[in-house]
Amino acid sequence: MEQQASYVHGAHDIPLIGQAIGPYLASIAAEYGDRDALVVPYQNIRWTYREFDEKVTWLAAALLELGLAPGARVGIWAQNCAEWVLVQFATARAGLIMVNINPAYRRAELEYVLDKVQCSALILAPAFKSSNYIDMLQDVAPEIRDAAPGALQSARLPHLRHVIRLGSDRTPGMLNFASLLVPPGAGSLDRLAQVEARVQFDDPVNIQFTSGTTGAPKGATLSHHNILNNGFFIGEAMKLSSRDRLCIPVPLYHCFGMVLGNLACVTHGAAMVYPGEGFDPQAVLQTVQAERCTALHGVPTMFIAILDQPDFAGYDLSTLRTGIMAGSPCPAEVMSRVIEKMHMHEITIAYGMTETSPVSFQSSVDDPVELRVTTIGRVHPHLEVKIVDAEGRIVPRGVKGELLTRGYSVMLGYWGDDDKTRETIDRSRWMHTGDLAVIDKNGFAAIVGRSKDMVIRGGENIYPREIEEFLYRHPKVLDVQCVGVPDSKYGEELCACIILRPGALADEAEIRTFCQGQIAHYKVPRYIRFVSGFPMTVTGKIQKYVLREQLASDLGLR
Repeated sequence: MEQQASYVHGAHDIPLIGQAIGPYLASIAAEYGDRDALVVPYQNIRWTYREFDEKVTWLAAALLELGLAPGARVGIWAQNCAEWVLVQFATARAGLIMVNINPAYRRAELEYVLDKVQCSALILAPAFKSSNYIDMLQDVAPEIRDAAPGALQSARLPHLRHVIRLGSDRTPGMLNFASLLVPPGAGSLDRLAQVEARVQFDDPVNIQFTSGTTGAPKGATLSHHNILNNGFFIGEAMKLSSRDRLCIPVPLYHCFGMVLGNLACVTHGAAMVYPGEGFDPQAVLQTVQAERCTALHGVPTMFIAILDQPDFAGYDLSTLRTGIMAGSPCPAEVMSRVIEKMHMHEITIAYGMTETSPVSFQSSVDDPVELRVTTIGRVHPHLEVKIVDAEGRIVPRGVKGELLTRGYSVMLGYWGDDDKTRETIDRSRWMHTGDLAVIDKNGFAAIVGRSKDMVIRGGENIYPREIEEFLYRHPKVLDVQCVGVPDSKYGEELCACIILRPGALADEAEIRTFCQGQIAHYKVPRYIRFVSGFPMTVTGKIQKYVLREQLASDLGLR
């Protein structure tokens, strides 16, 4: 009997949505106008779909009035807040491209991403946690202190004209976000209607930066069709309806928040509920109870923190039903506690990557718990997946190989980087994920390793090469290799192994200080080791897996 091949296709009777995001939101608002769309307790915000759609229209019209032309890039650099989701849908309605900027980014990363995609406008929060965003922007573009709003001329960011700040304080050279949220005149509405009518669903709508294996982050460019459909089918797998209320403590700048969260809700008329600016287990518990949330998203470390709250038992979580655990492998014991103690009997697991909008596999609410823990579920509707060997040939079921995916969800490409796009998406439009997987005879897949060296720290992807490139800038560093080592809290932590230049002396504190303020806090190596050499193959290639083993042993992290 011929062996079954590791190829699966998510044939489905519900067709793909053939609309852009703006008109689709309008149709949802018409159907679910009086239902809650967005609840942000810390901002005292509770908007119905009718109110939300109206505010999206106001903001979209105002952005066009600033002189932003369809296709222009608009950066958003802020924590989770109502303004973030307004920008997500208003840029889509106005034919603009929203650029997600990680709230943990620092000066070097901010300058790189704004310049790479030539942002015309930046919407930013004044500050968040230990980051003062206004200070950082003024460092990169000091000209803003003397510029009129909308007329910035910056030497280092030549394309950036408009800076729009959240909050009520005023900052030289910046507009206030609230000034854009006013009812537009008839002329503005006409212009918006004309622009919106021309937007095609294959147009780019969003650029998400993923840390690159070759150093600098790459801008995965996603279309309306990519993320609207992925959000819809994610919601379908959770059996979402307009009666659901989803608590979203995961960051919006990441696909987890804006697609698995916002778009899954909007496509089903469900309520988006933000428990806080960033993740806080106490706020999640309070919000789920107060808002009678039926669904909750999180990475495993978030669920662990929630379950470990001292007063956990005092909260009523009986309204919870479903949600998604994703971002890193899910420990079986955590899953069982979430199902039993948090009433999330229909929780699902999702797998994907930014470049595939992001989800390509998801478990369903009625899959046996054992399969929800040991696999990533089955292929998503309308997508194809194959598992291939090193020669690119499909392997039999049950055999390990690289996971490739094809279909509506594959990104348009990396912004301004055709070579990198061609390396990742082949001539037949297969996206090469770099993940090693196995598909069983029933179509359930399991991720068994990574062909790339990516480190996943608590759901955040860290590409060692990017950190290595940054550390090479230190005058005392001759050579550096970064690897992931095991960690009980985050799954993995980053360790930097540094060979210093002859005669140079440095300690861990000096290296950390060099990183602080320049790269995101989660990318700063947790461990720094000074070494005299690296394990090598006979042909001179560094053996990262040997280095990882040695470090795990030396650090007592087995």
